[in-house]
Formats: sequence, C-alpha cells, structure tokens
Amino acid sequence: MNKPKLDRVPGDLIRKIQLILEQGPDLDGTEKILSLLGCPPIDEQFLAGLRIYSDFLPRAADYPFSPEQRYLHVLWDAFDRSLFSLSMTVAFPLRRMIAKRLFRHCGKNFTSEGEVRFNFGQFLSVGDDVFFNRGSFIDTKGGVTIGDAVGIGEFVRIFTHTHSESLHSVRTYSPVTIKEYAKIFSGAMILPGVTIGRQAIVAGGAVVTTDVPENSVVAGVPARVIRERRTEGRTGADLDHVWLHRGAFQDE
Repeated sequence: MNKPKLDRVPGDLIRKIQLILEQGPDLDGTEKILSLLGCPPIDEQFLAGLRIYSDFLPRAADYPFSPEQRYLHVLWDAFDRSLFSLSMTVAFPLRRMIAKRLFRHCGKNFTSEGEVRFNFGQFLSVGDDVFFNRGSFIDTKGGVTIGDAVGIGEFVRIFTHTHSESLHSVRTYSPVTIKEYAKIFSGAMILPGVTIGRQAIVAGGAVVTTDVPENSVVAGVPARVIRERRTEGRTGADLDHVWLHRGAFQDE
C-alpha cells in the first residue's frame, strides 16, 4: 500500500514547522509554531518565563530543563489543544518530529495518538515502530526504555518512582524496560523496576509488579502469568506488529 498523500495544507504546515524545529526551537520559533497551529497570541515575556509542571518535580533540580527541552514539552502538550491535532496527516508526523528532539532516543516510524503525557522526555528511549495510543501516562523520572515494535494501549500507566511510607519526601527511582514486540493493552499499570520480556503481552487492566517473562501473557491484580503467547511459530517481525495501515505515516 502506498503512503497516503498529504493534501496541501497539512503538507505545507508540516514543512514550515520542520524548518523551525531544525533551528531550535528557540523562543521566537516556539511562538511561530504555536501561531501556525492556530493557538491564540501569547505574550512573549509569559512564554519566556513559563515553567511547566515538571520544572517543580524533584528530578528537575538534578536535571534542569534547557530552554529547548522546555519549549518542546510545551509544543507537545499545546498541540493537543489545537484543531490540527484531529488531522492524522499533521498529528503523527508532528509528534514524531518533536519526539526525535525531545526523547533520549526515538527510532523510526514512532507514532503517538493524542493526550499522551510524560514528565521528562530526556529519560525516555523508544525503538523503531513504537506506537503510543491515546491517554497513556509515562512517568519517566527513573528512566523508561521501550524496544522495537512495542504497542502501548489506551490509558496505560507506567511508573518509575515510589515514595517512602514514613517520609513522603524520600523517593526511590527504578527504571522500566519493555522489550521488543511486547504489547501492553488498555488500562494496564506497570510499576517501578519492572522489565517486560520480549514478545510478552500484558492484558488490559493488569497491574504489573514483577518482571514478565518473554513470550508470556500476564493478567490480573497483581499480574500473574496465565499462559504462553500463542505465536504459532512466529517471532519478531513475523508477528506483524503493524499498528496502523501498512506503510502509512512512515519515515521517509
């Protein structure tokens, strides 16, 4: 199947935004992008002094945002308030362009639906052909690594930190790893320090508190292995983890 052709307006918009992103974005570039997306005019001093929620989280003291990182976070969140977010020929390539500049690593063909949130983009690493569905939250403070061809379902929650019960200000950070060809279904929750094995499946609504073996299916609260994945002898790319129409919205 051939890639869908962008009509003139989305195509021109994406090209203009890409040119701006390639130079920064700085304050002026961020203003221009917000304007192109139809956002109301914003006072330059307000934008220059804007501090996002993550600026007030404890990790920001050790890893303060650069102006560019902060502007990229603003653009990621602000885009969901734009009518252009309803156009997939704008939304998918724009989020990918931001991710490639904001994430620690972003592989080819990354695709994200709307209302996906993360607190420190620089601690998030995603491989090739990764898909985030609508409304997921990824607490990246302890680091999150997602392998190739992983699908994250609607309203999934991933956490990488905990608080002491006796002293809330004491925090422990533990990374989460999701290995290649895993699938995390809607509403699942993954707790700090967990590794999801290659080709594993986490059932919808599961709460994962311990590592998940590869090629297994886990379900429940807390999640337990209920069976092996039914691969019928297929592995890796043969599992056909294609999240949208084949060939659509791929990197050039």
